[in-house]
Amino acid sequence: MTSQSYEAKLLVVDDEPNIRELLSTSLRFAGFEVVAAANGREALEAAEAHNPDLAVLDVMLPDMDGFTVTRKLRASGRFFPVVFLTARDETEDKVTGLTVGGDDYVTKPFSLDEVVARIRAVLRRTAPAEDDDAILIVDDLELDDDAHEVRRGGEIIDLSPTEFKLLRYLMMNPNRVLSKAQILDHVWEYDFNGDASIVESYISYLRRKIDVDDRPKMIQTKRGVGYLLRTQDKR
Repeated sequence: MTSQSYEAKLLVVDDEPNIRELLSTSLRFAGFEVVAAANGREALEAAEAHNPDLAVLDVMLPDMDGFTVTRKLRASGRFFPVVFLTARDETEDKVTGLTVGGDDYVTKPFSLDEVVARIRAVLRRTAPAEDDDAILIVDDLELDDDAHEVRRGGEIIDLSPTEFKLLRYLMMNPNRVLSKAQILDHVWEYDFNGDASIVESYISYLRRKIDVDDRPKMIQTKRGVGYLLRTQDKR
């Protein structure tokens, strides 16, 4: 198999040798190129050296937790998607992960089929758009798919890949109320085990980045219905 035939390059980070080897072997068998790391420091070094397309990152690492690793990655300008491996399915862990730019979660113990499915879903939803709407403009908000940049009032706003996909979906449907089910289906491409709270969390953090200072509030909630991106002329 040549490097060009790999589906994507993955960085697998877990301090447990058995899990790290099992994941690496299984993901290679599924058609991915895999780089492995045993701790946060190795993960940061591997990210710099290999520029992966996605990281599968254990939250509990011996030197620094996975959230800290992700913060350091984002601070260094690396915005590839991150799938966290968590030992507990706790809301607090999910919220923390969203804060630092995580894109999905797999709770231990996990099935290898589930991990592969989650990875492929994240890669699909964070891939560049392949339509004619490479640049979307709604009022003073601009999204450039090719450059993967978002600006409001000319100022660049840093978004994680999934935040970018969520904002794009809202911008493609201005003034239209989108239900949590619609957002889950379009942005996550599966029902996230029925956990609609993931949508609430992403909307909350996206709002904190988009609707800041004295600017008009664009991302609005219709309680009991869903969310919408409100344009100036509809206020």
